[in-house]
Amino acid sequence: MTKRALISVSDKAGIVEFAQELKKLGWEIISTGGTKVTLDNAGVNTIAIDDVTGFPEMMDGRVKTLHPNIHGGLLARRDLDSHLEAAKDNQIELIDLVVVNLYPFKETILKPDVTYADAVENIDIGGPSMLRSAAKNHASVTVVVDPADYAVILDELSANRETTYETRQRLAAKVFRHTAAYDALIAEYFTVQVGESKPEKLTLTYDLKQAMRYGENPQQDADFYQKALPTDYSIASAKQLNGKELSFNNIRDADAAIRIIRDFKDRPAVVALKHMNPCGIGQADDIETAWDYAYESDPVSIFGGIVVLNREVDAATAEKMHGVFLEIIIAPSYTDEALAILTNKKKNLRILALPFDAQEASEVEAEYTGVVGGLLVQNQDVVKESPADWQVVTKRQPTETEATALEFAWKAIKYVKSNGIIVTNDHMTLGVGPGQTNRVASVRIAIEQAKDRLDGAVLASDAFFPFADNVEEIAKAGIKLSSSLEAQSVTKSLSKLRINTA
Repeated sequence: MTKRALISVSDKAGIVEFAQELKKLGWEIISTGGTKVTLDNAGVNTIAIDDVTGFPEMMDGRVKTLHPNIHGGLLARRDLDSHLEAAKDNQIELIDLVVVNLYPFKETILKPDVTYADAVENIDIGGPSMLRSAAKNHASVTVVVDPADYAVILDELSANRETTYETRQRLAAKVFRHTAAYDALIAEYFTVQVGESKPEKLTLTYDLKQAMRYGENPQQDADFYQKALPTDYSIASAKQLNGKELSFNNIRDADAAIRIIRDFKDRPAVVALKHMNPCGIGQADDIETAWDYAYESDPVSIFGGIVVLNREVDAATAEKMHGVFLEIIIAPSYTDEALAILTNKKKNLRILALPFDAQEASEVEAEYTGVVGGLLVQNQDVVKESPADWQVVTKRQPTETEATALEFAWKAIKYVKSNGIIVTNDHMTLGVGPGQTNRVASVRIAIEQAKDRLDGAVLASDAFFPFADNVEEIAKAGIKLSSSLEAQSVTKSLSKLRINTA
């Protein structure tokens, strides 16, 4: 019995060659629309879809494959005589291979000028229906959605005149992932269009970006996935200019670093980060000086760390960074001379470029945190500072320089793991006390790191001081200003910032 294939693809890469090989193996090919034109023009004889259905394509192509002669040919079980008799009685010929990929919905909605009507028109109905029918009947039908699988199919057909069950099962699973992801994108688009903020079903889809060597620890397996609709300002979209592959911990740390520097847009700034905590932040009128401040914040902890700069890296800054062992450098761009300096004898140094002008768009994304059996979802903490709302609870008011230092400190403390304490002046961090189980310990760590540099320093806490012992430690060190949240506050909103002066 002659085998039949149905081919209808929007991605025509390799389809002519694939169809030519099928014809050599004696297959008949049913095709439709642009795919049929492509194959016919290449000399591959095809059967028109309306010759199979007995109906013309109609409604601007919306209705062409939704017909019993198609789905009966796909769904008929070859092991059931009743199915085969029903097909014969209704003149339905069996279809053994389906090659379909879908209308470009994703590509359509990524266009900056896309209209709602264009998006709706690019929702494929017939394609997913054929894929699901064929995948359901994978015991007998081979279904292909990815051109990368053409070679495997041809190899098996050439060797055995049919594909193996294991291959059909694997391809069916791939199809259901493909249609699920396609539907997830459509669901997300419509959810946004109607303004639904708390959908009863959370449909997310991501594409495999990188299979990783290991996870947070060597005994853990891990992979890196990217949003199906990519975010420009993200590590997943970064352009890597040098260095070895990013590790699991590299990616987490780099993500934390690019979040921090979003809060320092106004001036050239540099953030150094280690183990998800900032170990140095500097800002100045030029990027080289900002680097100096970030490095001087903690020359020990920066070793083996990640550095992100919010201005183009020039040769002078590159020379200074080249002398320090760093894992990753991230910036919007690099001069040719700077890149040559940074890559000289440092083939493993990971150098990434990111579009910093896309920072604002990245702030609207939700954050997802996995827990056993569940997922926590929240918006990002991107509250804008409002110094006018700060509450000074002592008689002396901060000077202008002190106020600038307090604003700098409050931006920075947001990213220190709680219990978090930070000591800064108006342009750099001086001491960081992160992640302790009690706030006094965090205060002592930050002050110890900042010692001998406390003239004009201020201190920020990521939560209120519950007892006097914290304030006593701060006063004993000679720090004259501290800021914390009011006791009743449960957020880091600056409208609840409480400032103490001495």
